[in-house]
Amino acid sequence: MNLSDIGAHIFRTILMYFIVYGAIRVMGKREIGKLSMFDLVVSIMLAEIAAFVIEDTEKPLYHGIVPMVTVLIVQIGMAFLSLKSRRLRLMIDGKPTVLISKGTLHRDEMRKQRYNLDDLLLQLREQNIDSIGEVEFAILETTGKLTVIPMDNSSSDQGNSSSQNNKNKPRQNKVDGFQNIKYEGLPLPLIMDGKVQDQNLELIQKTRFWLKNQIQQKGVLDFKDVFICSIDHNGKVFVSLKDDKK
Repeated sequence: MNLSDIGAHIFRTILMYFIVYGAIRVMGKREIGKLSMFDLVVSIMLAEIAAFVIEDTEKPLYHGIVPMVTVLIVQIGMAFLSLKSRRLRLMIDGKPTVLISKGTLHRDEMRKQRYNLDDLLLQLREQNIDSIGEVEFAILETTGKLTVIPMDNSSSDQGNSSSQNNKNKPRQNKVDGFQNIKYEGLPLPLIMDGKVQDQNLELIQKTRFWLKNQIQQKGVLDFKDVFICSIDHNGKVFVSLKDDKK
């Protein structure tokens, strides 16, 4: 590779940098703040076209610039039309999905979105939610973000300042006197899809016999009938049955 080739690559790289940067600025801050499926496709196409122009210096620049301008025009046109039509906006971006309402899991919606329990529990923990039963609404946005609205809890209204200070502190599991057990990742799943999570039972120093009694108090006879069973740091057990056992 001679100096002229190196110079051509450097020139094209700098040029594509400013063209892609300008295209994203023209498409609006929405591209930066969130990525819908349509936004993601446009971003990938711009990156691929720019890489094509940079790598092949023998191709004229307009072979890359024209497709990029075309993609930009399509994106701006679709964005303008979506402002005028909600139906088109839903077709492009989709619509939010309610995964939890009033403490009840909507498993059909989870299956449609291919959203598993681990994803759900992770995002609940990130928002300091201790139990699925404490959620008024959990809405999966079109960007993949989970918006969680907790239930109003009169007990949580007392000592708001102290609870705010303790949010980031390790929590203590207060189950039947085991107050020295610390676990920051609660709610802790004990049964998932009918399978007992024995390692989590060991973590709170409980047995399957204890767990069996807990679910029987909720009117459930067998582990395999449970979709999810979890426990929060206050020792409250949440149980949700499988669809065929509702």
